[in-house]
Amino acid sequence: MVEIAAGAGISAETLRKIETGRAPTPAFFTVAALAGALGLSLDDLLARCAPEPDAVPLAG
Repeated sequence: MVEIAAGAGISAETLRKIETGRAPTPAFFTVAALAGALGLSLDDLLARCAPEPDAVPLAG
């Protein structure tokens, strides 16, 4: 955890708060920095987090 936090330029406590939900909406740049520290592109992150297109109900 300490290495990932340092690689992202945030404190281990901030990462701990994100992981435990005490910081439920981290800033975009924090998320981008964490993705980079984990070796993920933002496209990779989106693919891992976004619902499957057919899982989203259509309006109307």
